[in-house]
Amino acid sequence: MAEYTDTREINHEGGAGEEVPDLSDSEDDEQWEWMTENSDTSIVCLFCDRSLNSMAATLQHCLSEHCVNIPELVKKFRLDDYGYIKMINYIRSEKCTAEKLLQSSDNGVLPWDSDDYMRPALPDDPLLQIDLEELCGVEAMVVGQSCGGPAADLLRRAQQAEERAVRSEEALSRAMEDLHKLKLLAQGLVLNADTSRSSLAGGSIAELREDEDEAYFSSYGHYSIHEEMLKDKVRTESYRDFMHLNQDVFKDKVVLDVGCGTGILSMFAARAGAKKVIGVDQSEIIYQAMDIVRSNNLDETITLIKGRIEEVTLPVEKVDIIISEWMGYFLLFESMLDSVLCARDMYLEEGGSVYPDLCNISLAAVGDTQKHQDRIAFWDDVYGFQMGCMKKAVVPEAVVEVLNPDTLISEPAVIQTIDCNKVCLSELEFTADFTLKVTKTTQCTAVVGYFDIFFDRSCGNKVMFSTGPQCPKTHWKQTVFLIENPIPVQSGEDLPGRITVRKNRKDPRALLVTLHIADRKQTYSLQ
Repeated sequence: MAEYTDTREINHEGGAGEEVPDLSDSEDDEQWEWMTENSDTSIVCLFCDRSLNSMAATLQHCLSEHCVNIPELVKKFRLDDYGYIKMINYIRSEKCTAEKLLQSSDNGVLPWDSDDYMRPALPDDPLLQIDLEELCGVEAMVVGQSCGGPAADLLRRAQQAEERAVRSEEALSRAMEDLHKLKLLAQGLVLNADTSRSSLAGGSIAELREDEDEAYFSSYGHYSIHEEMLKDKVRTESYRDFMHLNQDVFKDKVVLDVGCGTGILSMFAARAGAKKVIGVDQSEIIYQAMDIVRSNNLDETITLIKGRIEEVTLPVEKVDIIISEWMGYFLLFESMLDSVLCARDMYLEEGGSVYPDLCNISLAAVGDTQKHQDRIAFWDDVYGFQMGCMKKAVVPEAVVEVLNPDTLISEPAVIQTIDCNKVCLSELEFTADFTLKVTKTTQCTAVVGYFDIFFDRSCGNKVMFSTGPQCPKTHWKQTVFLIENPIPVQSGEDLPGRITVRKNRKDPRALLVTLHIADRKQTYSLQ
């Protein structure tokens, strides 16, 4: 908290400026004198043609003759400076009577709540030249003059302090509301930022410091996530079959395993005939992997290195093959493919290959009104309370789940194909148009995304697997993008759309996906 300096002390000791007087009754006396001594001031009453020669006299006249206490109205209607100005101009321009004014808030709407009343109704109106604190001060002095005595003076000071506190609280409340609006605006700018990126920004994973990426690698340090992946038979057996059935591809080759985890792929490669296998992983699981490799008598073939592939030094200059299980939800979540491409560009021998080599991302329409009711419409009535505002937080979060294939209502559409031996880092962010061929007349409540993986290049025995909802389930499941307001569709019609996939600028391992479909547009986060 900033330290505040007493300006009176500076003026006394340094001699700069005028001496600030102590707070005492003299301050009120001076204000009173300022409000009453100028006999040339002419203030026209708000409710009649009477002219008065001071602010205090005007307030006293309005109170005694018209039963209107102007400062009390300011407090009653919680007016700020602008509200007060509008009220004065409204009274004058509309020739509002005292009775009508006192009934102004009966219907909850202030009749002067329009910017039209910011225009002065009376040129050089003295009532517009006083701020609210001065106005309340004048009122208190009028009361003090009529009541008199120390008790009244003490009461007056207490009332003034309370009024200042109320105004400060209201100002703080308005500031907090403005801050909230600014936060929402900033979130919108982030979610809808231009998708173009410089080459440096495109390599943001490589640019991350180790401490910035610590949470990601720490998550892979626990055995449970590796257990889940190893028990995923679709995933693990596809890699095993690819290497076992294509041993001619691996015989006497140098293989690099990026993100080796427990070392399972490195050991498959060694068993397939690789001359040397180098596994690299930054997470703590690498130490268990070393024990596993030794336990299987493969430590002469397999070398394991702890570190980020972007930073480590390999014991070889080039490798013949790069293998990696880098895929995340919706294929690109976690951005591990960035690291594989970095390894490819630094270490892959000309004519070598990255496996898997081909990947597809597909979309399909979903019609599941029950799930939409459970997750979206649910917020319209929660135990009798309206919580519809929660939809704005729920809908933008992509859902990772195993989808019931019976809820698919369109043929799939491939939106992107990635060749891991050719793709550039910048191409991992993209925009694509698509068309979904509808197969059922119903309501489209969501769009589902999934991916297919191919071990194809130079393989006599090609292997592939899919993470689609109509295939055996995998730990990747599917990624579901819920639509807030379902889209009516007819069997046989084409449902056109556009998708934009990009990294989250604040967290490059997370994804932002923007879907335009029918007349709907929504940006989803996957993090």
